[in-house]
Amino acid sequence: MQPLDVLVVAPHPDDAEISVGGTVASCVRQKMRVGIVELTNGEPTPNGSIEVRQKETAAATEVLGVAWRTCLNLPNRSLQPTLEARRKLAEVFRLTRPGIILAPYWQDAHPDHVAASSLCDDARFWSKLSRSDLDGAPFWPPMLLHFFSIHLRIHPTPTFVLDISQDIDTKMKAVCCYQSQLIQGKPQEFPTIIDDIRDRARYWGWAIGAAFGEPLVNRESLRIQSLKSLN
Repeated sequence: MQPLDVLVVAPHPDDAEISVGGTVASCVRQKMRVGIVELTNGEPTPNGSIEVRQKETAAATEVLGVAWRTCLNLPNRSLQPTLEARRKLAEVFRLTRPGIILAPYWQDAHPDHVAASSLCDDARFWSKLSRSDLDGAPFWPPMLLHFFSIHLRIHPTPTFVLDISQDIDTKMKAVCCYQSQLIQGKPQEFPTIIDDIRDRARYWGWAIGAAFGEPLVNRESLRIQSLKSLN
């Protein structure tokens, strides 16, 4: 397949939209090839089912316009960075050959998110191995960025904040596709979960003097060729 510019690794359906839906929409708008891989199908949940989650994910995928999406069907609620899981994700990296991976931040209250972050590190390393029985040709994803989730109420410092002001409506439309997780059976008085998601994007927009933003972290140094890149 044609290599992806960006691949989002999401522990569950809806994590990509909630955390970096604006980033995804911005990249797609700029004609970048974006993919999403869910590690689990997210079930069981109080108001969902596998079929419902698949329909919601398909609707959100259409809203965002991503080029490729799949689910590895690893165990929800008990995700672990096992060798089997590492193999599956490494083979996704070798198949899609992304220029940038967006992975969960390594600190979170949800154990699946913490495991997913570790799994991304491990699979990225395995992806480059030669003389292995992994499917696909060796490939080292050149950049790994981390996005923040919503489970741990911390105030991390991002490496940069992407301006998603042009893409907030697309993000929120995609988020709202997940009715079973974010709307059904949830308190409807202000602030709702939907309010919280939009308001966090507004906060990060405020932080950079824009309307809306999404924060990302890079543990390695970023290369720029001119200070004009910082304008």
